[in-house]
Amino acid sequence: MKITVLDGYGMNPGDMSWDSLTEIGEVTVYDRTVPAEILERSKDSDALLTNKVAIGRSVMEALPRLKYIGVLATGYNVVDVVAARERGIVVTNVPAYSTDSVVQMTLAHLLNITNRVGHYAEQNRKGRWSGNADFCYWDTPLPEIAGKTMGIVGLGSIGMKVATMARCLGMDVFAYTSKESATLPEGIQKTTLDGLLGASDILSLHCPLTDTTRGMINRDTLGRMKPGAILINTSRGQLVDENAVAEALTSGHLAGYGADVMCEEPPAEKNPLFAAPNAFITPHIAWATREARQRLMNTAVANIRAFAAGRPVNVVNR
Repeated sequence: MKITVLDGYGMNPGDMSWDSLTEIGEVTVYDRTVPAEILERSKDSDALLTNKVAIGRSVMEALPRLKYIGVLATGYNVVDVVAARERGIVVTNVPAYSTDSVVQMTLAHLLNITNRVGHYAEQNRKGRWSGNADFCYWDTPLPEIAGKTMGIVGLGSIGMKVATMARCLGMDVFAYTSKESATLPEGIQKTTLDGLLGASDILSLHCPLTDTTRGMINRDTLGRMKPGAILINTSRGQLVDENAVAEALTSGHLAGYGADVMCEEPPAEKNPLFAAPNAFITPHIAWATREARQRLMNTAVANIRAFAAGRPVNVVNR
């Protein structure tokens, strides 16, 4: 089997080994692939592995040997799964590998906004505490999150674990979810989107990007949120209207925005969020802990091994 990895650098920038993949077939790994390079690099490939390189119908039609596409992520919108099904090409993904890491980043953003640890550490490097007249100082609000209401959009594996952690931190938890109320753990209350917007001191997004959820956080929905609420997005950038979020931060309606994802990645240098007060943006790294990436590698290899054995798993286009 000839296996081509089109953009392996994101998952493995050099701190892991591809050896387990080479046990399955002949492997060629490219760090990055631009659209004009896809066909030349993929010709004669039986299997492609991709993270962000899009594999559409025209690419599949030009690759008659292609029988397998493994997405090195949970989301698989980079592949035209309908075209793949029509051509008998198996498409797999890697579910739930980054749950703990994304939950960790969600809480990191929340605690950064409330406690501003980085801000005070930087001030103290500049000597502010050393020259202070009192034993302490603060120049930002320091809200206690215990007793606050955490609203969660989406209760998949990540949203559910965020809810559990929020409860451990003393927060009340409401959720906008397709799950039935009777199936939810104790302490998580189902509500409508309007109910969630009005109740949440902290709103955290953990839903997939669909036609329904695209742009769900916009001027209208932001206006229905509590003044001074905090918004966290570690899911998909396109869930929010970034201009509207920047305006809400500038006006003070939002107290803070913590995001690990943006509508365009890499983002434009003049994206309004970079100039907005209390916007804290990390470069899509919630998934990228060493532990999560190793799980991703292990499952990606297991997926292609199962396909080679005639028993494919984690198939998304049956």
